[in-house]
Amino acid sequence: MTQSGAPGRGRRARTIVGPIQHLDPIRLSPGQQSYLRRRRRADVVLGSIGLAITALPMLAISAGVMVTMGRPVLFTQERMTQDGRVFRLRKFRSMRAVAPDGSDDDAARLVPFGRMLRETSLDELPSLWNVVRGDMALVGPRPLTTDYSGRFSAEQFARHTVPAGLTGYAQVHGRNSLAWDDRLTMDQEYVRRVGLVLDLRILVD
Repeated sequence: MTQSGAPGRGRRARTIVGPIQHLDPIRLSPGQQSYLRRRRRADVVLGSIGLAITALPMLAISAGVMVTMGRPVLFTQERMTQDGRVFRLRKFRSMRAVAPDGSDDDAARLVPFGRMLRETSLDELPSLWNVVRGDMALVGPRPLTTDYSGRFSAEQFARHTVPAGLTGYAQVHGRNSLAWDDRLTMDQEYVRRVGLVLDLRILVD
């Protein structure tokens, strides 16, 4: 998968051109647009608090990654967020670069410590920095890799009407067990219903 990063300061952000930019199948109400602007401020505050609270645990996890997998500690990957904008997602590594048998099979590359990080979602703690930066929100459709950009229908690409999130409607209703189309249908449903009550329900779940 692509791991080249999103542009840094002073560079123009790359955007995946999608059918939503031509059809705009989901339009947010003025109230929803206002809510998203207010929510952005809350995301910055809560994301910053989260980074401060988890600073020591992240240091411990970094040490665990170093011991079990070596450098680099973080895994970065291009993902898509609002309006198809591309950003570099940050997570803790959970796999070796190469499996012990020399293969690139994901199952063989995954180490026990990395499996624990994934199962507990601790691997996603560095993504709080993406929230503070404005790449993501705490709640929203999970950001997919740019490899998926050609697999969306016009309606499905509407999931990018709002910022991607650390957790989302599909994640609390089945997560990876959902079929592709079901997952995207839930993402579209989230966009249509986005608001404070729904976000709080997702966070509580």
